[in-house]
Amino acid sequence: MTNRLAASSSPYLLQHAGNPVDWFEWGEDAFAEARRRDVPLLLSVGYAACHWCHVMAHESFEDAPTAALMNAGFVCVKVDREERPDVDAVYMGATQALSGQGGWPMTVFATPDGEPFYAGTYFPPRPAYGRPSFGQVLEAVTEAWVQRGDEVRASAAALRDHLRPPTDDAGHDSGAAGGAVRAPGDHDERVDVDLVDATVRTLARTYDSRRGGFGDAPKFPPSMILEWLLRHHARTGDDLAFTMARGTLEALARGGIFDQLGGGFARYSVDADWVVPHFEKMLYDNALLLRVYTHAWRATGDALARRVAEETAQWLLRELRTPEGGFASSLDADSPGPDGHSHEGAYYVWTPAELTAVLGDDDAAWAAEVFSVTRAGTFEHGTSVLQLPADVPDAEQARFADVRRRMAAARADRPGPSRDDKVVSGWNGLAVAALAEAGALLDRPDWVDAAAATAELLLSLHVSTAADGGTRLVRTSRAGRAGPSAGVLEDYAHVADGLMALYSVTGREAWVTVAERLLATVLDQFADNRGTFYDTAEDATDAVLANLGRPQVLADGPTPSGAATAAGALLTFAALTGSTRHREAAERALAGLLPLAAHAPRAVGWALAVAEAAADGPREVAVVGPLDDPRTRELHRTALLGTAPGAVVALADPQAGPGATVNLVLDRPLLDGAPAAYVCRDFACERPTSQAPELAASLGVTSHRP
Repeated sequence: MTNRLAASSSPYLLQHAGNPVDWFEWGEDAFAEARRRDVPLLLSVGYAACHWCHVMAHESFEDAPTAALMNAGFVCVKVDREERPDVDAVYMGATQALSGQGGWPMTVFATPDGEPFYAGTYFPPRPAYGRPSFGQVLEAVTEAWVQRGDEVRASAAALRDHLRPPTDDAGHDSGAAGGAVRAPGDHDERVDVDLVDATVRTLARTYDSRRGGFGDAPKFPPSMILEWLLRHHARTGDDLAFTMARGTLEALARGGIFDQLGGGFARYSVDADWVVPHFEKMLYDNALLLRVYTHAWRATGDALARRVAEETAQWLLRELRTPEGGFASSLDADSPGPDGHSHEGAYYVWTPAELTAVLGDDDAAWAAEVFSVTRAGTFEHGTSVLQLPADVPDAEQARFADVRRRMAAARADRPGPSRDDKVVSGWNGLAVAALAEAGALLDRPDWVDAAAATAELLLSLHVSTAADGGTRLVRTSRAGRAGPSAGVLEDYAHVADGLMALYSVTGREAWVTVAERLLATVLDQFADNRGTFYDTAEDATDAVLANLGRPQVLADGPTPSGAATAAGALLTFAALTGSTRHREAAERALAGLLPLAAHAPRAVGWALAVAEAAADGPREVAVVGPLDDPRTRELHRTALLGTAPGAVVALADPQAGPGATVNLVLDRPLLDGAPAAYVCRDFACERPTSQAPELAASLGVTSHRP
C-alpha cells in the first residue's frame, strides 16, 4: 500500500510513500483539508541522505499505532528541504525560535493556515536523551488544540508577527539585515576594505591551530571561508590568512571526512579531529571543495591539493553523474552492513581482519598503519574510518597505489549507499563552475566537456520563458523531467555564476547571454528595497510563506547564501560587460552583507570572497586571438592561472566577429598580428602584451607554474 507521496518527484518523499501515515505534499490541498477538519498541520521536513530522518521514519512513521495518532489528530505534510528550501527556511526560523536549536528531521506543528506554534527536531519513540517521546508530543499537541485552541492560535499569531521582518514607513519589508532603508539611486557603495582586513583577525580567534578548521565539534568543511582566505592572501599577502587556509585544507584532506579510497568529502565530522564523518556525501560540498582545492593548487603547486581536487572530480563524475548529464544531489549516510541491516558508514569502514582478507598479512599490516586502522577501531563496533595522517614515501608509492586499488575493488563489492538522483539547479551550477575551472587548470578537457553537458541540461530542462518574457528556473528535475518547484535565488545565482565560469574557460559567449537573462530575473523578481535579495521570486512566493514573512536568509549555510552568490555573479557580469547597473547592484548587496562579518565572519564567507574580488577591481583580463593558435592558448592558460582575487577572464577570436554581450573583448586588436592579452583594473588598463611571462607578473601567477 502507498500514500499520496507515491506520485511525488522527490526521492525523499518517495522514501515515505509506503508509510501508514496519510501524508500530503506541501500545498493548498493540505491546508484546505486541515481547515475542513479543524486540526493542526504536522510538517515533517528532511532530506534523502539524512541519517536521523531515516531513524525517525523507521521508529515512528512506519509504526502503525504512531501513524494512527498522526492521522487522527493532524493533517500530515512531508517536505523535502532540498526541493523546497523556502519552506525549510521559514519553518527552521520558527523551530529555532521555539526550541533554541535546529536541524533535520524538523517537526513543526502549525495552524491550518500554516502558522507554527510548536516545533522540534528528532523525537524518539520513547522518552530519551532528555526529550519526550513522539507519541507524548502528539497527544499533548492534540489535547492543547482541542482544549485550548484559542490560546494556541493566539500563540501562533504572536510567533508569526515575531518572525515577520520589520517594515519601512511605506509598509514594505525592510529585509533581514536590518539598518536604514536606502533611497532609490543611492549607489555610492564601496567595499569596506578595512572591515574585510580586520575580519581575518576576528576569524582567527576561532581557528583550531592544532587540528585545522574553526570552532569545536561537530566540524563542517568551511568551503566559503577557505575561498575567501585564499583570495585575501592573494590580495594582501597576509600570512595568517594563508596559514589558516592551508592548515584546514590539509587537515580535511588527511582526515576521515575525505574518502581516502574513492575521493569526495562527507558532510561533516562529528569530532574535532576530522576522524569520524557523518557519512552522507553531498553534491554541493564536493563542488565547492573541488573549486577550493583547485585554487589552492593554483596558488601553491601543492601535490596533495592537486590529488584531492582530481579525486573529488573523478568521484563526482563516477558516483553522482546522471544519465541525462546532470549531477545527483547526494549519497546516503547509511548502507547495508554484513548483518544485512542498514548502518551509518557501513560502506566505508574497515577492520584489521577485513584488510587481511583483501590484502594478506604483510600488506594488511602496512595498510593499517598508513590508514590508521586499529584493533580498537576509531568508529563503531571495532571498525575504523580510513585516514591518511602522513605522506607515503616516494619509495612506497607503487605499493600505496596497488593497495588502494585492491581495497577499492573489494569495497565496490559491498552494498553501496542509495543515491538521491534529483538534479538541483543551483548545486549543478556549482558543479559546472568547479569542473570547468578544474578541467582547464589541471589539463582535463573531459571535465570541461562534462561541465558543458551539465549546462546544456540545465538550459534545456530547467530554464523556461515566463508569460512576461522573463527567464525562469525550476528548482529540480529527475530522470529528465522538470520538477514542480520554482527556483530560488541560489539557483539563479549559482547557475549564472557557473555559466560565466564556463565561458571564461571556453570562450563560448552564449553562456554569458543566458547568465544575463538569469540575472535580469534576479534584479526584477528577487530584489528588496534595501539592496539585498529575497530567497523567493516575487511571483513565486506562495501565500502561506508570504504570511509568515518572505524568506530571506543572508548568512551562508551549507552553500553560499543566495544574496552573496548573486553579488558575485553580478560583479562578474559587470566586469565582462561594463554594466554599471550590475556593478552597483553587487556593491549594494555587499554593503548589506558585510556588516555581519564584524561579529560572525563564518556566516558570510562567500560575501567576503566576493568583497576581495571587488576590492581588487576585479581584475579584468581579455585574451584575443585565434582559438586554435598555441600562443592564444598559452595566454589564456596564463590568465586562468592568475591568483588575483576573482579575476574575470574573457576569451575571443577576433576573426569570429564581435559578440553581442561580452564588451570586455570589443575593440581589442591583435598586437602586430599576434594574440594579445589586455588587463584592466579600477577603470584603467595596462599596456597589452603578447608575452605570457608579462601577463603572469600582472596577475600574480606563482613562480612554480609554467
